[in-house]
Amino acid sequence: MYLTKEKKAEIFKKNSISKSEKDTGSAESQIALFTYRVNHLTEHIKENPKDFASRQGLLKLVGKRKRLLDYLQKTDIERYRAVLAEHNLRK
Repeated sequence: MYLTKEKKAEIFKKNSISKSEKDTGSAESQIALFTYRVNHLTEHIKENPKDFASRQGLLKLVGKRKRLLDYLQKTDIERYRAVLAEHNLRK
């Protein structure tokens, strides 16, 4: 698998702004994980343009990330702006 436990722990450790480095449920951590997966799937689809199952999974991930970003924007605009800047996302 492309995402090992160590890599996932590193992503959560780097992006756990609020609580602890084992915080896997915060919006920032989830957005970071989804962004990593979206980038990975985007590269895969560039190499395999006829892989429609992966394309569908990519679209679902992008939708999940968008909903989390919308939630974060409603609840705490400063955290939202920090996440956008950190992951180079445009909104």
